[in-house]
Amino acid sequence: MEATKVALIGCGFFARNHLHAWRDQAPAARLVAVCDIDPDKAKSAAAEFGVAAWYDDAAAMFDAEAIDLVDIATRMDSHRALAETAIGHGVATIVQKPFAPTFEDCVAMRDAARKAGVFLAVHENFRFQPPMVRVAEILGSGEIGEANWARISFRTGFDVYNTQPYFYSEERFAILDVGIHVLDLARVFLGEAERVYCQAQRRNPKVRAEDTATMVLRHAGGAVSVVEHTYEARRLPDPFPETALTIEGERGAVVLRPGGTIEITSGGELRTEEAVEPLRPWMEERWRVAQQSVPATCRHLLESFRRGVPAATSADDNLKTFALAEAAYESAATGRAIAPPSAP
Repeated sequence: MEATKVALIGCGFFARNHLHAWRDQAPAARLVAVCDIDPDKAKSAAAEFGVAAWYDDAAAMFDAEAIDLVDIATRMDSHRALAETAIGHGVATIVQKPFAPTFEDCVAMRDAARKAGVFLAVHENFRFQPPMVRVAEILGSGEIGEANWARISFRTGFDVYNTQPYFYSEERFAILDVGIHVLDLARVFLGEAERVYCQAQRRNPKVRAEDTATMVLRHAGGAVSVVEHTYEARRLPDPFPETALTIEGERGAVVLRPGGTIEITSGGELRTEEAVEPLRPWMEERWRVAQQSVPATCRHLLESFRRGVPAATSADDNLKTFALAEAAYESAATGRAIAPPSAP
């Protein structure tokens, strides 16, 4: 099979990880074009990563290039227009999380791809972090029995505003930015949730929207999870960008510590594993977990596209995660537990 011709839209802060990840997919994939509304960023990315063509207009890129798969790594308010343009050109599409600003936008993109018969997936990468993959394997083995309680926690004081200053003015912020990641993990580990109760906080007065949220989910099988996140923690050492979790089951428990240490209690005994992988040359030690998740996600999405099957993080799947975020916002506003909306 020939290499899949990939284009990337968005050459900003986090998109550099996507550029490295796609280059690492060779020979199965080849980056043929990059695009950014800032021409200097697009031109610089093309030069650094050996990409033949760069653009500052996505429509012009789709008209000029033969593209099999596009990765949209831009701000969420641009996702729908870019995705619908790509789908209109018959190009398989990956959209960076969050899928879009609203549930209605997500459904519209899903419907457009479904009608056109075009592959559409979301680059939801926390579930592809090496420690999370290993936790899922342990749960799937049945070693601790059926999971019935969990706490999933992403708490940091890292200055995310330095590289993404637009976070200050978002109308909906932390739940969609990082909360959606931990909500997705709750689905992966405990199954679909029937109700969500959320208390949101704005602890940083410079931020327009919520920067902290604490959520309680009741899952369909009876399990309960506490899902929490904040950008305003003041604890040292700061575990950024890692997620801690505890999952209890009928016969044991799994605990993930910062640094990738997994503690498994089973059969009345405790053992420890280290769920870490070697760093690639372009990765940094502090960003290990986040950076390693990107090529793993891209590899899965590429393989799914090439096999002609939906990705694990397909549009339909991600709508279920986005629905939990919608329910969290409604719960925070009303003080009630909310059932997540269903996509038509």
